[in-house]
Amino acid sequence: MRLLKISLSVVLMLFCIQLSFAVQKPKVVQLVCEYHTNPVGIEVEKPRFSWQLLSEATNVSQKAYEIRVASSEADLKSESNLIWSSGKVNSDKSVNVEYEGPKLKSMERAYWQVRVWDTKNKVSSWSKPAFWEMGILDDSLWVASYIAMDDVTKEKKSHPSQFYRNEFKTEKTVKSAKVYVTSLGVYELYLNGEKVGDDLFTPGFTSYNKRLQYQTYDVTNMLQKENNTVGAIVGDGWYRGNIGWLGDYAYYGKQLALFVQMHVEYVDGSKETIVSNSDWKASYGPILESDMYNGEKYDARLEMDGWATNGFDDQKWSNVQILEHPKDILVAPQGPPVKAIEEIKPIKLITTPKGEIVLDLGQNMVGWARMKVTGKRGDQVTLKFAEVLDKEGNFFTKNLRLADATDIYTLKGEGEEIFEPRFTSHGFRFIQVEGYPGTLDLDAITGVVIHSDIAPTGNFTTSNPLINQLQSNIQWGQKDNFLDIPTDCPQRDERAGWTGDAQVFSMTAAYNFNVAAFYTKWLKDLAADQFESGRVTNVVPDILTNGGGVASKGGAAGWADAAVIIPWTVYQSYGDERILKEQYSSMKGWVDFMAVKAGDDYLWNDPNHWHWGDWLAPNANKPDYNGSVTEKDLIATAYAYYSTGLLSKIATIIGETEDVEKYKEQAKKYKAAFIQEFVTPNGRLVSHTQTAYALALTFDLIPEELIEKAQNYFIQDIQRFKHLTTGFLGTPLLCSTLSAIGREDLAFMLLNRKEYPSWLYPVTQGATTIWERWDTQKPDGTIIDGMNSFNHYSYGAIGEWMYNYIAGLNIDPKNPGYKHIIFNPHPGGGLTNATADFQSLYGNIKSAWKIENDTFIYEVIIPTNTTGTLTLPKAKVAAILLNGKTIKTDLTNHMQQVGENVELELGSGTYEFSYPFQN
Repeated sequence: MRLLKISLSVVLMLFCIQLSFAVQKPKVVQLVCEYHTNPVGIEVEKPRFSWQLLSEATNVSQKAYEIRVASSEADLKSESNLIWSSGKVNSDKSVNVEYEGPKLKSMERAYWQVRVWDTKNKVSSWSKPAFWEMGILDDSLWVASYIAMDDVTKEKKSHPSQFYRNEFKTEKTVKSAKVYVTSLGVYELYLNGEKVGDDLFTPGFTSYNKRLQYQTYDVTNMLQKENNTVGAIVGDGWYRGNIGWLGDYAYYGKQLALFVQMHVEYVDGSKETIVSNSDWKASYGPILESDMYNGEKYDARLEMDGWATNGFDDQKWSNVQILEHPKDILVAPQGPPVKAIEEIKPIKLITTPKGEIVLDLGQNMVGWARMKVTGKRGDQVTLKFAEVLDKEGNFFTKNLRLADATDIYTLKGEGEEIFEPRFTSHGFRFIQVEGYPGTLDLDAITGVVIHSDIAPTGNFTTSNPLINQLQSNIQWGQKDNFLDIPTDCPQRDERAGWTGDAQVFSMTAAYNFNVAAFYTKWLKDLAADQFESGRVTNVVPDILTNGGGVASKGGAAGWADAAVIIPWTVYQSYGDERILKEQYSSMKGWVDFMAVKAGDDYLWNDPNHWHWGDWLAPNANKPDYNGSVTEKDLIATAYAYYSTGLLSKIATIIGETEDVEKYKEQAKKYKAAFIQEFVTPNGRLVSHTQTAYALALTFDLIPEELIEKAQNYFIQDIQRFKHLTTGFLGTPLLCSTLSAIGREDLAFMLLNRKEYPSWLYPVTQGATTIWERWDTQKPDGTIIDGMNSFNHYSYGAIGEWMYNYIAGLNIDPKNPGYKHIIFNPHPGGGLTNATADFQSLYGNIKSAWKIENDTFIYEVIIPTNTTGTLTLPKAKVAAILLNGKTIKTDLTNHMQQVGENVELELGSGTYEFSYPFQN
């Protein structure tokens, strides 16, 4: 399209006339460092700063900035003893601005603030100070020991959680105290009887033999004047617990361990280090078993009151062992921690036909149940968890496979007791309660929702309540499965970081939540587990390779391509060039591996290499049904072309000039091979499926002269079936491909379809999350046995199209991270309104349209320091009103009529356009 840009001065003059705003200085807010607010314990030597500008004026941009860094807020204020000052930098950059001062030392804290100049040369006040603190950068500073109990597992079973303690003195006045802690297993840390922090499942799930995270906590205010006690509970977790669906225990190690190092600085300048060592003691306690899949068994009669406080009698506790374990694998976290985010109360108490007592929370969720109970000593309450009831209305757990998903609590009999597990999680909507003493009511149970602490950024709503429920299902599916890693499902004996699921959903994920830090952390493990050959594992962290079989070895097309596509998504969504640089060798490894597998003919058709193909396409397992089976070598070659071409673009962006042409030429050869092998002279694909056409058209794999014919085949197939036939790889591209070729009518038809297979079919069946299969539950209530999850986010990838096409909120690939925003709404599908709200790193963005009384009303919010290109559908320049008023001639002269639409460029501000409209 040809766009005629409006000069920003014209927009500014218009608003001076119409709104009579007062020119104000911009205000700097929302300071973040490496995507975190005031992070403590980071290992990024050159951390990046981001901030937002607030201004009530319109068309405001940053012209220059100045950052200053000091060791204290007082030094910042006095401008003395600055560590670094950028000076005035003429730049409009306000996202991911790199620190360029002297290298900071381990554990050093730095305070920073920023001020900006706008295009009118108005300078802001200095922002409120923010800070960051370095972690331990030098491995020689690790002086603590890994300590362990004499508890080496010899069989596949859950073990009791371990309790550790040690007393120490602080005989001087404490200025500051930081504790650095990790474990082999999952831990909770206590100081003087209080839990340290509110993080869950620390140290998190990583490739433990290569990367073990440690957490940093400021415990200054938790220390007592003299006598202190540090304690910890360590459970099996992912490290030693049941993991994967092969019945594996102790995948990473057979012995748990704890590692604690506390640095105390006193007012007089002296320092002391308290460490885990042979002086500590350990014992078992009330947690008899804790397992991520199977649940937790807790006997309150075995509680040890005061075990983490001074004066506790630990004579019966055992001495710990020193466990030799590498310290050079210790890394500071980059992703967000897991936390308890919200709570849900049951909406209904049910007695099933079998007589089961079941609570319905009304929402499929991930977490656990907090229970209040009063009873006699030794009473035992069992809580079982399920996603659904079967067609008869009974509790259904077959789809959990080998996961017991059961918590058992034994009462101590001392009045009201509260049980809440520590080291397990469940995917559930329904809770079966057995053995509850007295009368169970709805107030007795609370659902505690846990997930990685990813900040909500986007929401999408329309006039169709079914689509709104679909959006809710997508967001819940993401929350439930973003539990330190992007799991495929949260309920059965799997919960693995499948690369394909993460890849297809990554852009939708970035619309819904801020996932920059989440993916940064996970991609480090992807690279760590990647084979020397460049092959990428199927799941990250890799818990499959040792399982044997060709399907376990990784390197599947569309799955392993996460190595290239997800960094690209993070770059597009957040303008993050560093992730492209840091993951570049991993990307190259995968692309080069594909080149080896494809060979001289550039076709990936190795019969001995496993690909998942278009996983779970409907009816693909029926021999007489050919509408959904896409050849795996076609998919593999298409992805080889796409990722190779993407790598060439990435090489251009980060300055890897020698690779630009290399991979561009490789991509051309893949395309030529694809056309020769899979495209007939008449434009038909040898796999005549919706997925094949969506891939070929979206990835630009059809010769120009055959594109129209291929499009027609694609259209005819959808018209033939009147429904989708796509699986994990085809579904995310389906509606966007149809829209791109001018058949949004078919895209909306697919979205609005309520019968199987479709996105809305599960909604009509009462789903509150995205299903793994299109027919996870039949219309008659029958549930497929075996591999069948009611909480699988992959098919929720339709969310990307809903945001960027229906609501019209788009990233500009040439100005990523929403520095320049493309607004291009598409009313259709019987909708009368659609809204996308999005919190970008620059501030709030809004694209909201509605049709009222044959009038199209379109509200747009463009954050300060950004611009937007706007398309008004089916509009005439002369008929458009802005904020309810006739637009002045000086603006209408700068609007461009392009076919049925009007296009224009805008600076920051809030705008409402309206004009007569016939849909």
